[in-house]
Amino acid sequence: MPRMRNRLIAAARRSMLQRGELHRRLDVAKAAFKPSALVDRGKYRIGEKVDDTAHLVQQQFRDNRWPIAIAAAAGALWLLREPIKEHAPKLTRKIQDLAAEVADHFRSPDEAADEDEIDTLEEDNHEAVR
Repeated sequence: MPRMRNRLIAAARRSMLQRGELHRRLDVAKAAFKPSALVDRGKYRIGEKVDDTAHLVQQQFRDNRWPIAIAAAAGALWLLREPIKEHAPKLTRKIQDLAAEVADHFRSPDEAADEDEIDTLEEDNHEAVR
């Protein structure tokens, strides 16, 4: 009889240990399926994917700097094509006026007279050829 009793006590002990382990696992499973835990897990996975993507983008940019920079500049110009079409003629006119003013500023009065003489000589030559 004592052997049977010891076996029953051991079985009851194992059963209590198993029940405790099952309760712990059930609590862990309940905690894992709570909405806050699911949201936290989703945030973590998204964060990991974003970090991996950022690392890959950085690596690609390091490996291919010039092609990416050229493509980015072309894309920016394409996005700004309408304002460029609108303002480019005004800007080129201003640049040409500024260049003419700078050239006039550095030109001496004698050079201006020489240019007028060259223009009249060219006109005379064209009339003689006709």
